[in-house]
Amino acid sequence: MIINLKDIKPADVQNYLQHAIAPRPICFASTIDKEGHVNLSPFSFFNLFSSNPPVVIFSPARRVRDNTTKHTLQNVLEVPEVVINMVDYDMVQQTSLASCEFPKDTNEFIKAGFTEEKATLVSPPMVKESKVKLECKVLEIKPLGTEGGAGNLVICEVLCMHIDESILDAENKIDQTKFHHVARLGGDWYAKINETNLFKVAKPNTQLGIGVDLLPESIRKSSILTGNNLGQLANVHEMPFVDPAFHDDRLKNIIQYFSINPDEMDKELHRYAKELLDAGKVTEAWQVLLADY
Repeated sequence: MIINLKDIKPADVQNYLQHAIAPRPICFASTIDKEGHVNLSPFSFFNLFSSNPPVVIFSPARRVRDNTTKHTLQNVLEVPEVVINMVDYDMVQQTSLASCEFPKDTNEFIKAGFTEEKATLVSPPMVKESKVKLECKVLEIKPLGTEGGAGNLVICEVLCMHIDESILDAENKIDQTKFHHVARLGGDWYAKINETNLFKVAKPNTQLGIGVDLLPESIRKSSILTGNNLGQLANVHEMPFVDPAFHDDRLKNIIQYFSINPDEMDKELHRYAKELLDAGKVTEAWQVLLADY
């Protein structure tokens, strides 16, 4: 299906994009107007864009149905400060409640049952229940349009972070397994990030990966190894060599049992290598695959 976005209604554009471009982190923004009225509202058009200087951007879009603007946008135009309270699973239902379009002078902290906590550098209060709070000054607000659905980029410099010690590791870094982020998907759908769905991907460093194009043809065109598997194998910075010290009973059995049928042996080696790769054992998988050369 091919969709020209100019040919469909703005509400349908929003639906397709929000379902496709996901998961998205949630900016739970506390702001204040010039009279001192506090607002608290979540936005999933949000992310980190720079670490030096530390800059995050969120976008309170104009409402699709009537082209009105949100109180958060009005507030940061009056008082260019915001606290971004990161959302985890323990607070997601209350956060959703805070997204209700309450009247202008309503304090969503009270409506959603959150606790106001005084910030150290900015005027808006923090959400005490949030495990990571970012005190920010607003650098710029950039409108992206004037019609319903148009975003307004609120570009913020992070001045100070507050991190709950319960999510820190022994080195005082955030332990990803302890911080159960919540991500926004499309419609009513969210995702919970916890130990059951976390996985690691080896990040390329200054030593470049050899690339899929330099993998042996039999590996590159394998009917068993997936694109992800090829990416793992191609992330080594030089072609591995057979390690005479490598010993594996299953590998030994495959070679002995299938030696009379090279095609079947090749498939079995690839099946075993795939199991190892799926378990993150790239070095071992290479040794299994090299046994065929």
